[in-house]
Amino acid sequence: MNILTIDLEEWFHILDHPSTDNESSWDNFEFRLRKNLDRVLDLLNDSDNIATFFCLGWVARKYPDIIKEVSSLGHEIGSHSNAHQLIDRHDRNFFRNDLEISIKSLEDITGKKVISYRAPGFSLVANTMWAFDELVKQGIEYDCSIFLGNHSHGGRIKSFGLYPSIINIEGKTIKEFPVNSFKFLKKEVPFSGGGYFRLLPYQVIKRLMRNSEYNMVYFHPRDFDKGQPIIKDLSYYRLFKSYYGLKSSFPKAVKLLNNFDFVTLSHADKLIDWDEAQQFNLINGNLQLANYL
Repeated sequence: MNILTIDLEEWFHILDHPSTDNESSWDNFEFRLRKNLDRVLDLLNDSDNIATFFCLGWVARKYPDIIKEVSSLGHEIGSHSNAHQLIDRHDRNFFRNDLEISIKSLEDITGKKVISYRAPGFSLVANTMWAFDELVKQGIEYDCSIFLGNHSHGGRIKSFGLYPSIINIEGKTIKEFPVNSFKFLKKEVPFSGGGYFRLLPYQVIKRLMRNSEYNMVYFHPRDFDKGQPIIKDLSYYRLFKSYYGLKSSFPKAVKLLNNFDFVTLSHADKLIDWDEAQQFNLINGNLQLANYL
């Protein structure tokens, strides 16, 4: 099973950097999402694939025509927060308000219920598991925020397995679709999206995907924009992480989407035998393993 997701955000939505992590500064940057998205939508059409798009509320209000177009083409619309802030940098009230604004902004445009979510930077981590409670209260049914490998802002949640699981929250459930990985030198290393996709040779990605029963692929429109400006004052690590592989990423994506068949989250939901899935209970903000079959 191969699931295709797109994080719909601008090229300058780089987390944890002073000049880009505040909404008040975003109007200072060039708008490039329109043309970057057009390439992605053309690729999806040419390869006969549809995807789940995790969209910022900020994008929805600033460029509602973009959200409307993506939805009209049959792609699923989910929330990627409102203001692209890391969950663990703010309190629960901020998260609740941010989520509500995001969902309302998207639903007002599409007329469809938002039922999926991905945290900025995969920042739904061990000390922010209370976010699941807030998500289910807002009608979220699918979450894609768990990152099994190392990540700058999240990841390393060892209790989750490599496959989708169920989280039970006071009589309601959320189905978790993690970003998968492979073992390398005893560590979990992601390979199917973002900077990892840009870094690894295509033949390696192709082999890893064929050897995995479940693949969660995630892209950002900026991953294919080799002409995007370089943001000033980035560390060498962030420069490498944000800009490496931009020239070769789109041809790799073309190969990927033509060599594999992809589904959306709602389609994947129908393909999974959830009776066999790993289950957790959320109790007082902590996840407890309920079963492992």
